[in-house]
Amino acid sequence: MFSNIPDFLQDPSGFLWVSLESPSNEEMESVLSGVFNFHPLTIEDCQSTGYQTPKVDDYDSYIFIIANAIHPESGLKNLETRELNIYLGQNYLVTCYTDPAMPCIQTVWNRLPRDARFAERGTDALCHAVLDALVDEYMPLLDKMDEEIEWLEDLVLENPETSTLERLLSLKHTVMSLRRVINPLRELVNRLCRNEFPQIDRQSQIYFRDVYDHLVRIQEMSESIRDIVSGAVDIYLNSTSLRLNVVMKALTVVSTIFLPLTFLAGVYGMNFKYFPELNWWFSYPALWFIFLLIVLGMLYFFKKRGWF
Repeated sequence: MFSNIPDFLQDPSGFLWVSLESPSNEEMESVLSGVFNFHPLTIEDCQSTGYQTPKVDDYDSYIFIIANAIHPESGLKNLETRELNIYLGQNYLVTCYTDPAMPCIQTVWNRLPRDARFAERGTDALCHAVLDALVDEYMPLLDKMDEEIEWLEDLVLENPETSTLERLLSLKHTVMSLRRVINPLRELVNRLCRNEFPQIDRQSQIYFRDVYDHLVRIQEMSESIRDIVSGAVDIYLNSTSLRLNVVMKALTVVSTIFLPLTFLAGVYGMNFKYFPELNWWFSYPALWFIFLLIVLGMLYFFKKRGWF
């Protein structure tokens, strides 16, 4: 299947794109090592199933790139990424990924027959198109985050509840995960913008700068959302504290009002034989009148002080 690749690589008039979708380790070894003779460390990175930080390594005749694309099923509660490995040579591009769904690859693949600029500019333009499509996939998630935080801000002000705090903290966790992916990806593309690799000519560096600008904008948006989320959490905690203070103030007022009433009730509840005033006919209504007078007087005093 790949026996003709060495012949294609010898043809300077064109370029070759090999895309390995969900290959087995044996297939990776066969193509990446057997056909292209890539460095074993890069093949080991391709076979790794854990998360790897985006990076770019120079191997003289080619560069090796690890980028993380967002998973189509990623939502506000969790951020899932998929690793995309790219080998960029002078007249070839090799992409390798273990996840069967990689929309950025399919997007560029569908553009190839319609866009003649790829044939004119070469593999570095193809690499730019793949990374550009990969970065653009992050924008819908940021738009969802922006809408979510606007709605949660209103909810925090109107009716702060525990479920609102849980959603805020979940969104904050997703934003932090996004920043951990975007920051190294931005540094990766920044290196591609500079005159550091011979596989990328000066014309293509301009296009990579555009991808870098997109990543800077994504980073700024994520920082803005993170700050707003932190502010909303503070508002929630302050609102909860204020509500608790109001409740405690009400309980304190009630307790203070009942303190003299409890004292009087305790005095006349003592088990003494002689209470002269108990024999007065107006003792019972007089006691209720005193109770009412105390309550009204204390309420007036508290209201005058602005305690409720």
